[in-house]
Parts: sequence; structure tokens; C-alpha cells
Amino acid sequence: MADIEKSQETGDQPAATPEVTSAPAAEATTPAQPPQQHQQGGGFQRGGRGGDRRGGGGRGPRRRDDQFFQKEQSDLVEKVVFINRSSKVVKGGRRFSFSALVVVGDRKGRVGLGLGKAGEVADAIRKGNDDAKHNLMGVSLKDTTIPHEVFSEYGGAKILLRPASPGTGIIAGKTVRAVVESAGVKDILSKSLGSKNAANVAKATLQALQNLRLREDIFRARGIEIRRRQPQAPEPAAA
Repeated sequence: MADIEKSQETGDQPAATPEVTSAPAAEATTPAQPPQQHQQGGGFQRGGRGGDRRGGGGRGPRRRDDQFFQKEQSDLVEKVVFINRSSKVVKGGRRFSFSALVVVGDRKGRVGLGLGKAGEVADAIRKGNDDAKHNLMGVSLKDTTIPHEVFSEYGGAKILLRPASPGTGIIAGKTVRAVVESAGVKDILSKSLGSKNAANVAKATLQALQNLRLREDIFRARGIEIRRRQPQAPEPAAA
């Protein structure tokens, strides 16, 4: 019996040899992985597609090389006239929102008024600034003042503007001053006769500036020829 058990033990040992020999076979199959690494290197193909987009000049045409537009934007002056805060009661508490009244002008006869609303003050000012830039309009000026007296009403606001001699300065309140300064006026007399609401006062002032007309423009619209005064010759001195 002991001999049979020994023979069984010795018979089991050859059976384990195939397992030992199978390990090199598995290792022999591992060199077949480089194709997988090559497949991972497929990023080269993706890089090729990306390179085609860059090489094709896809980003070039998207750039705005408008120097005149950038120069025009840099010349504009932005002034915040009024910031209003409003609140809404909701289930969780209060929700605040802000509105900003902004005036934009180039101080050369162009001015615009805009209103922006947002949940933050900075966003409201930015929206008002963009709105004012879209609403730019021309104003008729005479040197550093306005050509004639003008009266305007908007809602409950009433604004009176009068020309002033050089060196007078801007005699106006905060809202009217912001509008006329942005338009390029340096000498003016003004009076607010109605409501003090900032939005209505600013709109009334802007409406008054739009009603200004130069003498040349009125004559041209009526078809009247403008006669230039010729300087008179000095009279000869008496003998």
C-alpha cells in the first residue's frame, strides 16, 4: 500500500509540470500588446484632425481686427447716473435686484442713455453701458455751448437749457450735468422745473438736446441760401 501511495504521489508530480510550462506560454502571448499601445496612440490621428483645423486657418477669420471700432469704444465716457435697488419677497426670504441708469458719450456731440437690470450691481452697470452704446445719437452744438434756448418735458420732468458765454461752466444738477458733459457741452445754464426722478430728468435733458438745431441746418431745410457777411472796407481817413 505504501508503494501504491508513493506511486500515486510520483504520478501527481508529472501532472503539475504542464502548469509550469503554461506560464511561459502566457508570457509568450504578452508581446502581442504593442498593437494595443499603437491603438492608444490613435491620439496622433486626433491630433492630426486638430492640426488640420489650426492649419486651415479656422481661428484666423474669427478674430475681429476692427481698429476703428476699438478706438471708438475707447473714446466713449461712461457715467452712472443712478442705481436703484428693488426687493421681492419670496418663500425663502427677500430677493434683491438692481437697475442702473448709465450715460455714455464721446464729448464730441454724441450721447446715449441706457438702463440695465440684473441681480448684481456690476452686471446691471454693464448691461446699461451696452444699452447706452446702442442708443448713441448726435447733438447739434455751437462751440462749447448750445446754439439756442430749449425747453423739454418728459413725464413729470421739465428741463430748461440756455446757452452761456465761454468760461461760465456747467450750471446744472447731477443728472443734467452727466448728460450734457457726455455730449461735449462746457458752458450752459439749466433749470429743472418739475419732477426730480433721475430717469425722467435724464430723458428730458436728452430730448432737449435732440431738439437743438443749427442756423445752417434750418436754412438748408427751408431751401434758403446762407449769405455770408463780407467784411467792410475801412473808410478813408479825412484829410
